[in-house]
Amino acid sequence: MAQLTAEGIGRRTKKEKRAMLWSDIKKSKACYAMIAPFMVFFIIFTIIPVLMSLPMGFTDFNLAQPPKFVGLSNYTALFLSDKVFIQSIRVTLIFALFTGPVSYILCFLLAWLINGLPPKLKTFFTLIFYIPSMAGVYTVWQLIFSGDMNGYLNSFLMNLGIINSPIQWLTDSRYILGVCIVVQLWISLGAGFLALRAGFQNIDKSLYEAGAIEGIRTKWQELIYIVIPSMKPQLMFAAVMQIVSSFTAGTVAQNLVGFPSTDYKAHTIMTHAYDYGWVHYEMGYASAICMILFLAMFICNRVIGKFLGSSDD
Repeated sequence: MAQLTAEGIGRRTKKEKRAMLWSDIKKSKACYAMIAPFMVFFIIFTIIPVLMSLPMGFTDFNLAQPPKFVGLSNYTALFLSDKVFIQSIRVTLIFALFTGPVSYILCFLLAWLINGLPPKLKTFFTLIFYIPSMAGVYTVWQLIFSGDMNGYLNSFLMNLGIINSPIQWLTDSRYILGVCIVVQLWISLGAGFLALRAGFQNIDKSLYEAGAIEGIRTKWQELIYIVIPSMKPQLMFAAVMQIVSSFTAGTVAQNLVGFPSTDYKAHTIMTHAYDYGWVHYEMGYASAICMILFLAMFICNRVIGKFLGSSDD
């Protein structure tokens, strides 16, 4: 009888989940009312454009005339005749491979180190590391990487005798991608960093006591056996945010090395979509580019979810 009951419950799982969700909404009316304005704008300016870009990618649309259905011609043109797009894929992958994992590890390590400080120092260093993600720091980096002999980096290297003449960091195709990666790492401590900081603070202190009784003695053992298992939701959120920021990076290159960059060496997929969408006004073609980028991010998020997601998610 117990087995039959369990099977019956299994068949009613979706209905039960909907009933529980509706019950939670009723109990937490105030909370849902507070997030309602954000959700409205999120749906209008994020969800709806994403949904619209899928059918728009199969059209020829220039904003001045009605869309014309062209089938898969936008996608075939991207992969068969658009050499700049193929190069932008390579640039985006290099950018994502360098900035994504490195930035993620930096976010975690900094949050871990800050968590051990006194409360006032926690607040101070959290603000210091988070500010670059909000502030426009490009002017400062342009001074650092200026191509004349008075640029901070050139002046420093020439005084040490490492170089004899100034290096054109922002126009030489050999250096511009590296410069963009460095700046992106500097400004990448954003929402993911704050989520990890909150995750460290929310770990149950009794877990540390139980770990000490079980034989955990070092900080590294605490990190592996207590911290990481307790922070899977925050780790997952931070990973998603880093993936999104790495794949959609384009602002850094536009502000530092120009648009387009020399030999398209810092031309990412997002920059390519911006070029066709807001410079050439080929919205159908730009939508096809964005859809490919969306699929790439979705696949990466699913892969990361397999490693960091829990069975209860």
